[in-house]
Amino acid sequence: MTAATSLIPGLEEIVRGDDPKRRADAARRIADLFLQGAANFRTEHIDLFDGVLIGLVPHTEIAARADLAERLSPLPNAPRGLVSQLAREDEIGIAGPLLRRSPVIDEPALIEIARVKGQEHLLAMTERPALSPGLTDVIIRRGDRDVVRRTAKNAGAAFSQSGYSALIKRAGQDGVLTLAVGQRDDLSDQHLKDLLAGSIDVIRRRLHDMVKPARQAAIKLAMSDIAGAMAPVEGRRNFEPAQRAILALHEAGGLNEPALLGFAKAYKYEESIAALAAMSGVKIATLDRLIAGDRYDPILIVSKTIGLEWATVRALILLRLGPNRVPSPADIEGARVNFARLMPLTAERVVNFWKTRQTF
Repeated sequence: MTAATSLIPGLEEIVRGDDPKRRADAARRIADLFLQGAANFRTEHIDLFDGVLIGLVPHTEIAARADLAERLSPLPNAPRGLVSQLAREDEIGIAGPLLRRSPVIDEPALIEIARVKGQEHLLAMTERPALSPGLTDVIIRRGDRDVVRRTAKNAGAAFSQSGYSALIKRAGQDGVLTLAVGQRDDLSDQHLKDLLAGSIDVIRRRLHDMVKPARQAAIKLAMSDIAGAMAPVEGRRNFEPAQRAILALHEAGGLNEPALLGFAKAYKYEESIAALAAMSGVKIATLDRLIAGDRYDPILIVSKTIGLEWATVRALILLRLGPNRVPSPADIEGARVNFARLMPLTAERVVNFWKTRQTF
């Protein structure tokens, strides 16, 4: 404290006092003193600065604290207590630089902050050069779409088995995330297979075109395992425009049951089948062939698997018949009863069988 005391006479009085202006001024001058000599300070000196600044810095203006956080963020010997204090501030301009790159914030502190702070704090963390599995578990669970995408794109992020499973599950509703996960070097063959099984045809082909040759071979092998060789959609109908529309909806986060219900009520067959394919992981050609058959059972089965409400299932049944055919009330009631009785596990087994038998 000798240097600080000589620079700021009466420091102890200032620290104990209640004059915000004097405390802020003292904080600025002591911080400058530390930053000027940080490279040469020993641990006991840093701890001394830390103890003083923790009590003074909160009295400075936001802009001053943000500037201090930015200057402290790259230092490997920054005062730990002060850094921890600033990294927990709600103002992202203060916390952000430290969460992005400060080497003195340990994993428990990062996890604690990730559990309680908002999306801006989580997004800042995704820029760190390394993210532990424990931290990514929290980020994937709490993060919004942008946060999770940035995490998947971070080559220094590591994921637990449960974390990867959750990441792949979220990728099932996010084509951009699917592409990011599919290009990760640490993606196992099984995780790649799970990722592809939950994605739509257009995304699969785009991923295949984006990755390195070795990963392209892995994609082909995975697709062969789950569905046969990759190929364009075949059949009487042209699903390509619908696929593009569903892909755009998928990437925007709007591919959900209300969207599917809207397509079905408008008798947009191609869009409805493409949406069902994206939501269930069953190939478009397979669903088209099954749903266009003599029975409505495939609609009940795939709908039960993805948790659709009866109103949507009913709309899909009417879509199958077309706008000029009206089913009898008894048929609709029979379908409703069968749908209610259908066990999700049974439906899932049937859908998994369709996935293994389909060709791409």
